[in-house]
Amino acid sequence: MSNVDRSARVNPVNDLAARGAMTTDLARPAVALAIGAHPDDIEFGCGATLAKWASQGTAIFHLVLSDGSKGSWDPDYDRGALVALRQAEQRRAATLLGGGEVEFCDWVDGELRNSPQAQERVARSIRTIRPDVVLGHDPWRRYRLHPDHRHAGFITTDAIVAARDPHFFANQGLAPHRPSALLLWEADEPNHVEDVVGFADTKIAALLAHESQHQSTMGIDATGAEGASVQAADAFAQGVKDQLSAHGALAGITQGESFHLITET
Repeated sequence: MSNVDRSARVNPVNDLAARGAMTTDLARPAVALAIGAHPDDIEFGCGATLAKWASQGTAIFHLVLSDGSKGSWDPDYDRGALVALRQAEQRRAATLLGGGEVEFCDWVDGELRNSPQAQERVARSIRTIRPDVVLGHDPWRRYRLHPDHRHAGFITTDAIVAARDPHFFANQGLAPHRPSALLLWEADEPNHVEDVVGFADTKIAALLAHESQHQSTMGIDATGAEGASVQAADAFAQGVKDQLSAHGALAGITQGESFHLITET
């Protein structure tokens, strides 16, 4: 894997051609809930959008499904220490995006499954937080290898259906809730773009807060020469900006994050 071009892995969204008309810029939600499979997935998928909304007064919530315990190339890394580190990194990233509560489900990294138990847990968060907009992984993205991303997307969509219906998980004792919109990142067929001009650096700072992922995910080797590490960090940041430009171009915007928007939730 040493010859992999990591610049292509920065944020693999919208590498498929868009079809049909693009919508842009939802009305600012009062409350938004982002659901990611691992620590850092939310920042990759919608970090700039969350930063924009937070700056405008949206209450942001983060729900991370897995414990991130396999997020290292070091086979001797203590898993408990890695989980604690990645949770701290996620909280720091959320703060950099403008704040917001972070919840962790702590399911084992690599072992997410779209089970009734998982749906019940996420439906509980939806009913408790009562978001106007939910953001998450697109489970229908073709050729997706990582099972956690695929399962996280289906857990999210299925939990939205459950949360809106009083007959699902009635034992929770919580009122049903139906979000007005679902935004799926890494969209197989993007149809919506959020203008994020002015928020690229915030997204990059939040991503770089995940220091444990610098080498394995971002191509930044902290053990190398200082100049080389700085150069790699700059290359990573430029890759993020290039992606934002490509996503924005789908709707004639300078920088954007694109999604598949579903409003019939």
